Amino acid sequence: MRLSVIGCGYLGAVHAACMADLGHEVVGVDVDAAKVDLLAAGTPPFHEPGFADLLERALATGRLTFTTDPDAVASAQVHFVCVGTPQREDSYAADLRYVDDAVDALVARLAPHPDGPVVVVGKSTVPVGTAERIAARIARAAPDAGATLVWNPEFLREGFAIQDTVSPDRIVYGLPPGPDGERAAEVLDAVYADLLARGVPRLRTDYATSQLVKVAANSFLATKISFINAMAELCEATGADVTELAEAIGYDDRIGRKFLRAGVGFGGGCLPKDIRAFMARAGELGVDQALTFLREVDAINLRRREHVVELAAAACGGSLSGARVAVLGAAFKPDSDDIRDSPALAVAEGVAGRGGQVVVTDPAALENVRRTRPHLRTEPDVRAALAGADVVLLLTEWREYVGLDPAEVGELVARRQVVDGRNVLDPARWRAAGWTYRGLGRP
Repeated sequence: MRLSVIGCGYLGAVHAACMADLGHEVVGVDVDAAKVDLLAAGTPPFHEPGFADLLERALATGRLTFTTDPDAVASAQVHFVCVGTPQREDSYAADLRYVDDAVDALVARLAPHPDGPVVVVGKSTVPVGTAERIAARIARAAPDAGATLVWNPEFLREGFAIQDTVSPDRIVYGLPPGPDGERAAEVLDAVYADLLARGVPRLRTDYATSQLVKVAANSFLATKISFINAMAELCEATGADVTELAEAIGYDDRIGRKFLRAGVGFGGGCLPKDIRAFMARAGELGVDQALTFLREVDAINLRRREHVVELAAAACGGSLSGARVAVLGAAFKPDSDDIRDSPALAVAEGVAGRGGQVVVTDPAALENVRRTRPHLRTEPDVRAALAGADVVLLLTEWREYVGLDPAEVGELVARRQVVDGRNVLDPARWRAAGWTYRGLGRP
């Protein structure tokens, strides 16, 4: 099938390449010429394991192209809208300008397609009610195109984006009622035929529910993370061990073990802004009391960052002024170069704000750090970053850092002190090598 993907950021570029790899003809459209040039040359503009090989393979088939020309969508039957919805600068609400701009550009070019019904597929994470508004705009602006909107939320995890695209744990269709919705579902079934043939569950629902699925899922995950971090605060006050607590309650299959590792908290481009946008939309709908608990979820998460700064200060005798602090990790999670709302960088900024001499290292994200935070010192070589450090903060659990030999790196630092902001190091091993080890919620 002929598909267009509007917006070639993290979501759109991966989706476009995966769809082409499945056999569809795909054109990716983006307003950023530099990004389009990189993608067209087979160079990923972001770090994602396996994406470079996938992109090269898809481009070699001739089925995948990238362009800045909005007219290139005209030949497609199915149009995926994959643009970002960041948090607005003046509130918690989602900024929908990119979605609106993409839809405006698309509807001006919609026309009947010889192969069947035209389908516009929304994949961006939007406040509930957005799909209904877009569907009305499509019907009003392009009445002769016979286009139908389907809301098909994405559930990508950075570091696993390809797997989550071609082998998702579910596919959700938000459909309008009646024959138009049925026909649109048949078209989207053809797009995802390979996935459905492998038994991937498909859920058909209404617009409102489909828009709530992603933000509800992210809110649940954020709540689970903040819950165990709240337990970590209690463990520190009582001498208990949060890792053992998490293991014990994780055996209950109603709770499970996933997302129960205490640490410096969550970040990235999804969970923080999604729960805030969810709260904002609930307020607009007059049901803000239903989501007031998310304010505490957010507050607990932010409090963990300041707590790590306090632990670093305590390790340096109460003051960070002049202390050399090695920060291991800048990305919000490993196998990514995404530094949006990164807990690691928030801690680095906090330490620097108290006079600490911060050195940040990361295997993938340093270019983004240099571009957005030029005042922070960066060092690509982890051993050079550790040299002369008074305290080491492990804040992103890259394999390279988890696997460090404490005896070896102990020869590099000025003082053998480590704060394990992700609770991934073996305390006994590090203490045996002469380190003062401090985890979060661990005695």
